Amino acid sequence: MTATWGEFARAEPELARFGEERFAKTGLCLLGTNRANGFPRISPVEPLIHAERLYLGMMWRSRKALDLLRDPRCVVHNTVADKSGTEGDFKLYGVARDVQDEGERESYGAALQNAIGWRPETDYHLFEIAIAEIGWYRYDGGEQHDIRVWRPTWPAARRGRAGA
Repeated sequence: MTATWGEFARAEPELARFGEERFAKTGLCLLGTNRANGFPRISPVEPLIHAERLYLGMMWRSRKALDLLRDPRCVVHNTVADKSGTEGDFKLYGVARDVQDEGERESYGAALQNAIGWRPETDYHLFEIAIAEIGWYRYDGGEQHDIRVWRPTWPAARRGRAGA
């Protein structure tokens, strides 16, 4: 079972806010995909939350896009620049949906233009990420940790050390 960003945000507004803040801080996230040879690939990408969905736009025929077309499982992770762990570590595990609908693509393009002042003018790949699991970790100093995990099948995020 998966959820849209909007469904996740309604179920766990604080966790959704953490994710949105981390994505907005740099305007980037890291995308983990599975390469054809089975090894993982990590790539930067600009996330856009629009119409209650998390979108990732990519250059036409980029390696990360080809990875997702072959195997849609992925992880989206906020960029981290603070080795102390106090800014928070937001991970989203999900499944990429190749967006082909012209109306949805046009809506994405207009939202991207509004958000960053640019929109794709040539062919590009667009994926919506359906959420299977969210993980959050923040080191608060000393022995204090804020650890949460959310899945669409759970009524609320679970706190504390989370199992796989």
